[in-house]
Amino acid sequence: MTLYSDYLTEIETRKEQGLHPKPIDDGALVAELISQIKDTENKDREASLQFFIYNTLPGTTSAAGEKAKFLKEIVLGDVTVAEITPVFAFELLSHMKGGPSVEVLLDLALGDDASNAEQAAAVLKTQVFLYEADTDRLAEAHAAGNAVATDILESYAKAEFFTKLPEVDEEIKVVTYIAGEGDISTDLLSPGNQAHSRSDRELHGKCMITPEAQVEIQELQKAHPDARVMLIAEKGTMGVGSSRMSGVNNVALWTGKKASPYVPFVNFAPVVAGTNGISPIFLTTVGVTGGIGLDLKNWVKKTDADGNTVMDDNGDPVLEQAYSVETGKVLTINSKTKKLYDGDTELVDVSSAFTPQKVEFMKAGGSYAVVFGKKLQTFAAETLGQDLKSAFAASKEISQEGQGLTAVEKIFNKNARGVATTADLHAGSDVRVKVNIVGSQDTTGLMTSQELEAMAATVISPSVDGAYQSGCHTASVWDLKAQANIPKLMSFMNKFGLITARDPKGEYHAMTDVIHKVLNDLTVDDWDITIGGDSHTRMSKGVAFGADSGTVALALATGEASMPIPESVKVTFKGTMADHMDFRDVVHATQLQMLAQHGDNVFQGRIIEVHIGTLLADQAFTFTDWTAEMKAKASICISNDETLIGSLELAKSRIQIMIDKGMDNAAQTLQGLIDKADKRIAEIKSGENPALTPDASANYFAEVVVDLDQINEPMIADPDVNNAEVSKRYTHDTIRPISFYKAEKKVDLGFVGSCMVHKGDMKIVAQMLKNLEKSQGKVEFKAPLVVAAPTYNIIDEMKEEGDWEILQRYSGFEFDDFMPKSKARTEYENILYLERPGCNLCMGNQEKAAKGDTVLATSTRLFQGRVVEDAAEKKGESLLASTPVVVLSAILGRTPTIEEYKAAVEGIDLTKFAPPLAVPAGAKSAHF
Repeated sequence: MTLYSDYLTEIETRKEQGLHPKPIDDGALVAELISQIKDTENKDREASLQFFIYNTLPGTTSAAGEKAKFLKEIVLGDVTVAEITPVFAFELLSHMKGGPSVEVLLDLALGDDASNAEQAAAVLKTQVFLYEADTDRLAEAHAAGNAVATDILESYAKAEFFTKLPEVDEEIKVVTYIAGEGDISTDLLSPGNQAHSRSDRELHGKCMITPEAQVEIQELQKAHPDARVMLIAEKGTMGVGSSRMSGVNNVALWTGKKASPYVPFVNFAPVVAGTNGISPIFLTTVGVTGGIGLDLKNWVKKTDADGNTVMDDNGDPVLEQAYSVETGKVLTINSKTKKLYDGDTELVDVSSAFTPQKVEFMKAGGSYAVVFGKKLQTFAAETLGQDLKSAFAASKEISQEGQGLTAVEKIFNKNARGVATTADLHAGSDVRVKVNIVGSQDTTGLMTSQELEAMAATVISPSVDGAYQSGCHTASVWDLKAQANIPKLMSFMNKFGLITARDPKGEYHAMTDVIHKVLNDLTVDDWDITIGGDSHTRMSKGVAFGADSGTVALALATGEASMPIPESVKVTFKGTMADHMDFRDVVHATQLQMLAQHGDNVFQGRIIEVHIGTLLADQAFTFTDWTAEMKAKASICISNDETLIGSLELAKSRIQIMIDKGMDNAAQTLQGLIDKADKRIAEIKSGENPALTPDASANYFAEVVVDLDQINEPMIADPDVNNAEVSKRYTHDTIRPISFYKAEKKVDLGFVGSCMVHKGDMKIVAQMLKNLEKSQGKVEFKAPLVVAAPTYNIIDEMKEEGDWEILQRYSGFEFDDFMPKSKARTEYENILYLERPGCNLCMGNQEKAAKGDTVLATSTRLFQGRVVEDAAEKKGESLLASTPVVVLSAILGRTPTIEEYKAAVEGIDLTKFAPPLAVPAGAKSAHF
């Protein structure tokens, strides 16, 4: 059997699934194709030509290397292929993006054949994915007097690779398609349970929305060939919960434009919209593909004659339609007036979708080309000794004289790059910033590796302090899909320069710890910026942004990110926590009280600056992690000096454990982070640079004061699956006290796990079992309780402290790393399950509750179909609560009364919080 015959077998298998041949990334297979192309009598020659030309992945894949090498032979005349002339060979090289293709083009441009040099130079002038090895060759050739090199540099200095591109169409015709009513989670566009197929774009595209929806979209395209289908979240926000590049890729695959005739299943420029706009992290992903994201505002609050908002029987605002976007309506977006029209009638201003920066992304076909283009133009101008005359929109620099800085404004100012002004920058400024920490997770990691190959990157940027590739999203089940994908991913990322959860050499134990928990430890400076491939990349130190797999790739390759400085909402606390309350209830109360104080979700798209200085990193992370579900752009935890030092010491100890396990690399990345933490601790102790705090004169979009005295019983975030108003289902805005359920809400399964829990939560489980055992004898579970610690460290510490023993005693299943599960669990008994550290049920791609179950979880995800799918006779529900509520509900098989709850937690050390005290006289900083 040859690789080619294996490929043909795979093609037949895919044909049965309604799929085309899989794009080729293997250089050895391309070498076989080339051998068959050279053999003019070969029976497979014509098919080999088609695969070589139209089905070989570009960038730095080994397949691209073989393709570029063969095209060079054709250009030089060493090989003659009737179907691929030298001119066509240059055309193919121009679509290969970088890496081997740029190397070949430079060989030809700087070679002795004048005709080839001229053609190669013409292609190079259109390329932007050049790295140091490429630009160094051009600089050296220019210095040596090579006229072609100088000509290329002069073109780069003018940014002709950008300026000669077509402008964005003034009128963009769209036909509407209502993808769903209410908030649309990215799970609808790219389901978590299909995560294994994300790197296979055509296969993954089959899971977008429903097969019926896909047919409807195709019918719209047939009926309106001159219009682009615009996917809409009616009465909601598009793309909540996750950045998910695969979601945007799927939308682009079905509704976007083809990026290249020679690269299959890579589309760009999708158009998406929502009544309440696009989720911030999802909007970033839309920009990666040069797409358009519109805020429709087509439903507005109804007002009475006095201008007061009309409320319904539930106390919610009544909405009335400002204009219709029902499926099949043909509308026009005007990119110059920045308005949406129905014929000649203006519907809404959409200028936020057409900022100068976003228009550049649209023109260039995505944000990567702009980022690399700016660097390339700067390099060329410097090499030629010219003043830079940027072809790109200037960084938006907003400075308000006399106004102080919020915490996020301070971090952006410290890390800003390429800023013209020396004045402080405020919210709304659009700047490039240095990225300190980068995280890639395992269900998007293969896409990130593909993006890195596509942008021709081969090694991590030296300016990144640390980067981590997790294994947590596929930790539950070591099935055939994981066995095929994860080793390949870990090998690529380890070679690229990341610390990896699995050792490609198998020398250290696989660490399936939840990625956000690991990144929270790797972030060792409160001035750091973190970018991570998951919406819950929210740290308790510095500021962290959840991002799509492509933005993660860009951060790894360049050490930078570009984004506006977001507005901030200040959250402070007053009052005292009741002894029987858990901090998770404070988190829920923040959402509830914010809505009560402001009516609308003022957190959406903004930074939540939470003044929570007395909680160590692990506990504070519970709040910052939840802010993803509040639709915030990110969050910043303001800590006092003593607490920050404690958090940094904890981070150091965790990083040391990783080093002791053998996880550090040749660059000693982990040791470098410990050294950085020591430096930061010394700065705080000396008073040289106290813990980050905003200026007293900082300006906030809004302020929220959480009254702890109002929190007197545990609360549950309810998906409200039967709400008559569809748009109000599956949001995180419905927060209810447990008394609402009158101890009558049946619970089919309890889940303690995900990134929302810490060591204290695991100890609460053990303490509750001890308490209940003492008061009533052996504890009986009336519903299954699944417990998945977020990290191995927690389990190790609980074993040392004696708490793990009682969990083992009640467990009917305990994970075994030497024999991990190979199949996902489909049925649960009324016992305790001790699962492997990782995401488990929260991710929804491996483990799942039974269809139609009511699940009570410490998780963050209540989206439809995520933790539990609907059954024909009953909708699945994922309700979210604190650890003690979940544990007690699993034991009772229902939600408890407040009296049952208080009795069960009496004497238990719940996660407590007290607002920071006033600043004492003589303190070195505002956060003493």
